[in-house]
Amino acid sequence: MAADGGLARRAVEAGRACSLTTAVLEEWSELGTPRQVEYLAGYLEAERASREASKRATLVRRCALPAPKTFDGYDWTAVSWPEGLGREDLTSLGFLERCEDLVLMGDVGTGKTHMASALCMLACERRMEARFFTASSLVMRLRRARDEERLDREAALIGRARLLVIDELGFLPLDPDGARLLFQVFADACERQSVAITANLEFSRWGAVFGDDQMAAAVIDRIVRHGRLVQFRGESHRVRNALMQEG
Repeated sequence: MAADGGLARRAVEAGRACSLTTAVLEEWSELGTPRQVEYLAGYLEAERASREASKRATLVRRCALPAPKTFDGYDWTAVSWPEGLGREDLTSLGFLERCEDLVLMGDVGTGKTHMASALCMLACERRMEARFFTASSLVMRLRRARDEERLDREAALIGRARLLVIDELGFLPLDPDGARLLFQVFADACERQSVAITANLEFSRWGAVFGDDQMAAAVIDRIVRHGRLVQFRGESHRVRNALMQEG
């Protein structure tokens, strides 16, 4: 027989008001009949699943992916792995535990951004915070925060992410002010969080991106010391599957 409305409301209100401690759970598990304990366990498992789903949804929303991706059906043929890193190592997210960086470098349209986005989704699924920015959008965000005198708070929010993706580095040159702001992100992240960068320019050309060879060298030094270079070669997936191809 179902509980009356008043009793049901009491249960709902009590559940919202507190988180059960281990001692309370053990006590009520011992006092209840097998059917009551089964009901309690079912309720708590449903509550845990609901909270975990809500947490994952919140993390995905906060990550701000422009187009969420997964590794289902991902084309790995363009990927060249460095020594000590492979497909299983990548998808296990072990590099996050070691605070290692990734540079996904290579030809346009070969799956770099897709890989970075899928890594963010994996992190969120495993209840780890990830953030996704293009290099230009991150610079604009930092500049706006500085102008509004909240740069320290913005930097702290970015620094909370276990995985920070900076997409399209090198697609647009940075002005000196933007380069300094982005450099500070790399400096703050060093050995504290993992940064994944997608770029279509080899390291030797990063001086043109930052407008300063010494600043570019300092960024590269931090990344190379604790990072892996994953290279992409091949035909653009977007061109290969374009609707506007002749014939």
